[in-house]
Amino acid sequence: MSDAQNRIADLVKQNDIVLFMKGTALFPQCGFSSRAVAILDRLEAKYETVDVLQDQEIRAGIKEYSDWPTIPQLYVKGEFVGGSDIMMEMFESGELQELLKTEA
Repeated sequence: MSDAQNRIADLVKQNDIVLFMKGTALFPQCGFSSRAVAILDRLEAKYETVDVLQDQEIRAGIKEYSDWPTIPQLYVKGEFVGGSDIMMEMFESGELQELLKTEA
């Protein structure tokens, strides 16, 4: 496992909810990251973010780690949930609220 993969694994294990995104929660750098933050904020979730624009190894490594080609990526209790579109679908169906409630 590469250094980036180890750092990603540590971040995913150390945080109940972590969002790998472009930018920060206060200043998202793309519409998809902005939507992901808005969903988590609406649910009043306590989450950590990782700005992939600040670390190119993490940016490339997260796609490999999850075998998912796009960013943002949400992890809950160490499990990959999905990107912005999946988060929106889960939010609209109530599935994301249930997942976050059981994991809180």
